[in-house]
Parts: sequence; C-alpha cells; structure tokens
Amino acid sequence: MQTQACQDLDRAHHLHPFTDFKALGEQGSRVITHAQGVYVHDSEGHRILDGMAGLWCVNLGYGRRELVEAAAVQMTELPYYNTFFNTTHPPVARLAEKLCALAPPHINHVFFTGSGSEANDTVLRMVRRYWALKGKPEKQWIIGRENGYHGSTVAGMSLGGMAPMHDQGGPCVPGITHVRQPYWFGEGQDQSPEAFGRACAAALEEKILELGEDKVAAFIAEPVQGAGGAIMPPASYWPAVKAVLAKYDILLIADEVICGFGRLGAWFGSQHFGLAPDLMPIAKGLSSGYLPIGGVLVGDRVADTLIEEGGEFCHGFTYSGHPTCAAVALKNLELLEAEGIVERVRDDLGPYLAERWAELGDHPLVGEARSLGLMGALELIDPATEERFDKALSAGNLCRDICFATGLVMRSVGDTMIIAPPLVITRDEIDELVCLARQALNETARRLADQRVAAPTDALHSEETRA
Repeated sequence: MQTQACQDLDRAHHLHPFTDFKALGEQGSRVITHAQGVYVHDSEGHRILDGMAGLWCVNLGYGRRELVEAAAVQMTELPYYNTFFNTTHPPVARLAEKLCALAPPHINHVFFTGSGSEANDTVLRMVRRYWALKGKPEKQWIIGRENGYHGSTVAGMSLGGMAPMHDQGGPCVPGITHVRQPYWFGEGQDQSPEAFGRACAAALEEKILELGEDKVAAFIAEPVQGAGGAIMPPASYWPAVKAVLAKYDILLIADEVICGFGRLGAWFGSQHFGLAPDLMPIAKGLSSGYLPIGGVLVGDRVADTLIEEGGEFCHGFTYSGHPTCAAVALKNLELLEAEGIVERVRDDLGPYLAERWAELGDHPLVGEARSLGLMGALELIDPATEERFDKALSAGNLCRDICFATGLVMRSVGDTMIIAPPLVITRDEIDELVCLARQALNETARRLADQRVAAPTDALHSEETRA
C-alpha cells in the first residue's frame, strides 16, 4: 500500500492513542511497514533505529522466527480457550511455572491479564480484597507517585499520577492519592541526591500519617519511572521507602511493566533494587511485544490469603492466559534465558551504554545524561540560562521529530528525551544510537537558535501591525 493511501485510510477511520486526532489528521501518520533486529522501516524507504523498543517492549528485537513459529504451532493446536470455569491448558500452566521460577523466591503465583493496564486494575482489586479478608476493610487507600504511570484504564489512570490524564478521565477511583516523585534533576537540585531520596520517602510517611496508618493499604511505584521520563531514584530512596512500608505494615506494589524482563540488567527491576514486593504487575517485555499479554505476580502473603480465605475472586478477562499469547511469552522467556541476554545487559551492554550515553552530557543542550541498564534520559536545557526552555518552544517535541528525520526513535517527555532500545542491541548499534542522538541535538540547537533570532523580528512586525 502506498504511503498516501494508507494515510488516507488512517485519517478517515483510525483514532490513535495519546494523540491530538485533528493535528495528526492534518499532518498524516508515519507508516511503518516492516522491521528487523533493532530497526524499523517506513513506507518511504527509511531505516530507523528503534531506540524505544516499540513501546518499551520489543526486548528480543524484531524478526524472531522462533516467536512466530511458537504462535503458529499453538494456533494450530488450540488458538484460544478461556481459563474460566475450572479450565486450564498447557501453555498457561507452563508459563505460570516459568514466571514463578524467575521471580523472587516469595512469589509463587501469577494472575494473567491482557495488558499492563489490566494488570494494575487487578492489583487494585487484589489489594482491597486482601485487606478485607484480613479483617481490615478500612485499609482502602493506595498511595502512588506524582507523574507515575500505571496504564490508561480508569483504575490505571487513577493509580498513576499524571495530571493531564486525571483532567480528562475524572472522576478518578476514590481512595487513591499521590506523593512526590524521586526526580532529583527536576525537583531536588537544592539538595544532594541522597538527601532528596530520603525526603521523598519522608513525604510518603507523612502521607501515611495524614491518612491514618490503619487506612493505608498499599504503595504503588515503578522501580524506575518509565513514561514519566526514565526517572532513576537516588540510591537512598528505595531503602528508606522499604523501611517506611515495613513500619506501618503496608503492601508494596512494584510495577514491573517496563522494568521487567531484563531492562535494568536483572529479570525484574525489584531485584536490581533489592525489593521484595507483594505484587508485581507485568506485561510488555513478557512477550517482547509480539502478542498482547500481561499479569500480576503475587507474593505468598497475598496469594495464600486469597486462596485459603477468599472463596471466589470475582475478577478476570476473556483473554486471561490466552493460549497463543502464553506460548509466545514462554518461548520469549526461554530465548532470553538461553541467550544470556539479561546477563549481557547487566555485564556488558548496560555499562557500555552508560559510558557512551554519558558523553552526551557535554552537549550544550544537555543538563543531565543518565542511564541504567538499557534505559536512558537526556534533560534538555537552554544553554543561555542553564534552565528549562520556555514551554512554548516545545524543545522536546522538536528534538523528537528531528530524531525521526535523522533515523532514530527517541521519545520526548516534556523536555526530557528518553531511550529504551531492544535488549539485543550490539555495541556497534549503541555507537550508532549515540551518534544519531548527537546529530539530532545539534540540529535541535540550531533550530532553537534560529527561532530566538527570528523572535524579535516577529515581535516588531506584530507591533507595527497593531499600530
């Protein structure tokens, strides 16, 4: 299909997620036609290095025939059956076993969903059901973080702390509130990172005491905030948070939808930070994005109560444990393990990316270059002031668009540029990624400077027009 024909169909009938529908219709969609390894190709013949692994998910890269074949075999044998009504099937049972073998030792059960958003809806239901069964139904409050992201369903949006979503999605689910995020560059530079991390944990304790410790059920957070801007907490943060939660007997929900399955150089972000969460929502890298599947890894404390005391748990989805999705996810995990990809991220690719990514910190537009595993961020600043750019300039969006034109997918979150490439990226491809990022920064700087030069002329013209 030609580019224009596909764009016309898309414009006429397709409403995209997180999109200004009118603006996209006027501009026209980018048409991606095929992909291989760490590269996607568009309908105009451009090869683009996918620095975002699709949407944080294509951990094994594109074109893995093993995953295609696993789907084909399963679709021939049993393309679909539900897991309601006392029914199971081999792919879901084997996947559950594998996940629990990879998870921390205190986690031995999994509840399957179709996505990360559904996983966080499930978490909300499980947490409140757990405390009701423990004779504490008043423990309803769940605390999340400002700028946290836990999906875009009503429950997921409510658990997350993104104001634009709340503005459009209200009323939110009651009994959910938020505390400050551990975003040192954006909010804490008046303190050392260590002091700021402890201050954020103290804010959590203050909120618990404000609500009443007997009313707070759980704290939900990503080990590293992904969609919020690849925000890596100070080293002091998670130990202090763990101490607060233990002090008041509050469940920890570690949202592993982005961090899970090798992104940080461990199977789960919780393992990297030494956490022992009660619940771990998962999705994305579980199948490397080849088919939609998610779930919740449930710690023994919660699972044993739900099993022994709960009776029927009135919750689930048509596609919970979908056999074809489960078969692909199982093969994906087997490949990640057999090829030592998680260990390679930890021991080789993550440290190499950190070394090369840090070099971008010398660019005049970059206020901070940070990374962990195969996740990175660049904070854009105005070289003239060493502060953020005027929001009207949309510096981040400008840089993102230039990246695409340069041959790189790099996402913008405000004026924070983020990457999370496939875990199969090579050192040479990391070199290419960094080179393309620098080219995009150079062009962004040039265009922003041109805008600054043009602005006085535009202002004078406006004055003359008004006169």
